Amino acid sequence: MSKRVYLFAPEVNTPIVSIFDIKVKTIDGEENTLAKYKGKKLLIVNTASVCGYTHQYVQLQELFLKNNITVLGFPSNDFGGQEPGSEEEIKIFCELKYHVTFPMFEKVNIKSDVIHPLYQWLGDPLKNGWNSQEPTWNFCKYLIDENGKLLKFFNASVDPLDEEIIG
Repeated sequence: MSKRVYLFAPEVNTPIVSIFDIKVKTIDGEENTLAKYKGKKLLIVNTASVCGYTHQYVQLQELFLKNNITVLGFPSNDFGGQEPGSEEEIKIFCELKYHVTFPMFEKVNIKSDVIHPLYQWLGDPLKNGWNSQEPTWNFCKYLIDENGKLLKFFNASVDPLDEEIIG
């Protein structure tokens, strides 16, 4: 008989699971964890190529180049079917149309039956310490500090260069 172990956050704002332990796959298929981003401020964004907010790639790239924030893009087709392409098509689109050089990852499920572990973490207060807000559309943003603490959720309409993000 297996023994069940229940995990509870000892205090508010203390994640019980580190974001740096989450496994991800780059848009080129390389498997890794987010541990390579320890010590960096992160902005995690669910992206889409045919969305009214797709133009935010311009500001995301500027944020990545000019501010001390590492942007991580996670394409998803979960909102309006606005990311129908393959990883290769998404990569080419981002590089040619928006000159994206920030890290892009494989297409992920955010609101389906099998949610990617990263988005499970981002939307579960027992995992991240406080937040239950899940993405409501493409280009929602999560700001993570250098130690892996979730600082803030931003909806899709918030500009990536908003003072709350860069400040």
